[in-house]
Amino acid sequence: MSPLLQVALDFLELDRALKLAMEAAAGGADWLEAGTPLIKSVGLDCVRELRKVFPRHTIVADMKTMDVGRLEVESAAKAGADIVAVLGLASDSTVAECIQAAEHYGAGIMVDLLGVRDCPQRARELEAIGANHVGLHVPIDEQMEGKVRFKEIGRVVDRVSIPVAVAGGIHSENAWMAVEAGANVLIVGGAITKSPDARRATEEIKRAIDRRVSISTTLFKRGGDDTFREVLEKVSTANVSDAMHRQASLEGIRAVVPGSRMIGPVVTVRTYPGDWAKPVEAIDQAQEGDVIVVDAGGVGPAVWGELASHSAQERKLGGVLIDGAVRDVQEIRRIGFPAFAKIISPTAGEPKGFGEIGIPVNIAGTRVFSGDWVIGDDDGVMVIPGKRATEVANRAMDVLERENRIRKEIADGGTLGRVTELLKWEKT
Repeated sequence: MSPLLQVALDFLELDRALKLAMEAAAGGADWLEAGTPLIKSVGLDCVRELRKVFPRHTIVADMKTMDVGRLEVESAAKAGADIVAVLGLASDSTVAECIQAAEHYGAGIMVDLLGVRDCPQRARELEAIGANHVGLHVPIDEQMEGKVRFKEIGRVVDRVSIPVAVAGGIHSENAWMAVEAGANVLIVGGAITKSPDARRATEEIKRAIDRRVSISTTLFKRGGDDTFREVLEKVSTANVSDAMHRQASLEGIRAVVPGSRMIGPVVTVRTYPGDWAKPVEAIDQAQEGDVIVVDAGGVGPAVWGELASHSAQERKLGGVLIDGAVRDVQEIRRIGFPAFAKIISPTAGEPKGFGEIGIPVNIAGTRVFSGDWVIGDDDGVMVIPGKRATEVANRAMDVLERENRIRKEIADGGTLGRVTELLKWEKT
């Protein structure tokens, strides 16, 4: 029997969840899940609505129960859930109560191994208690750090005889890996729920599961430490700001070349106003793709111009950011080098050689270190701490993907306010 596809409806708005569920069901989804965010937002009415609209589908309620198992499972089952998801970190007595309640109401229990250290051992214990399914789950916050768990599936499958579900970062390119490892249920969220065409996305993942093939996708993939740059190249500074909890951009720093984009790891330079020696010397020290970030005190004269830009471009650097002045703007625009600065001035300083390369600098009030990352576009420049680069890139991609789905819903006749149920979330 081919593994089943479960679609996790992790929305806050019931109308959006139901619309997506209709598309996914039309695409061949086997199970529909009322996700934890949806249940917390609108209560178990979401399960009742799913049961009413999809009487022939298996409905899963992802309760993530940790305590009072009987009460939570009973309420979910009464609302129409066929399967209730509880946490494997719960005590054995809580899990047992969940199982007893489910049996009484004709439902099944899926135990989510989220946060469990020894998944194979805990899965075996849960099977002995009477669980109907166990689920391996890479949480979203770990996905943003580029973590996956496909290698652990086989270890769990070898220890239990009950079906094993897998959730976290599954898309059309990697679904076959979970199937090959022995997964019986593939739980897919974002690769379907954030797709502008959820029906097609569902059909592609079903085909990938049934045929055990990889189907290419440009979205829904999370980068690791060696691939997150590819993710950053697809997102905007606005996406990055949202991903960093609406972090402010570098105040006053703007693109010299309209429409240009700048992405890369930082090489820092501190120089004195008008002293262009160290910024130019940094061109020789920087590596391909690096961005030179210059603290010139936020004032003129210019410490960078067309010749420095041409030299940096020949070295294949990612760009330059000057908290100070640049000149030769017409020529910089002609060659298209990504330069960002606070001031444009025709006046140049003198190369005196003061300052340092590779030390922490202060750019428009933000502390920047060599090894940090910057991304710049027409909206401004965002600085990403080096140790968070992978996470922030992935979170920014998540923002973009969610916006893509909202764009589709607006194009279908909605408005931003109605789609997001804006009035519901206003403070009172």
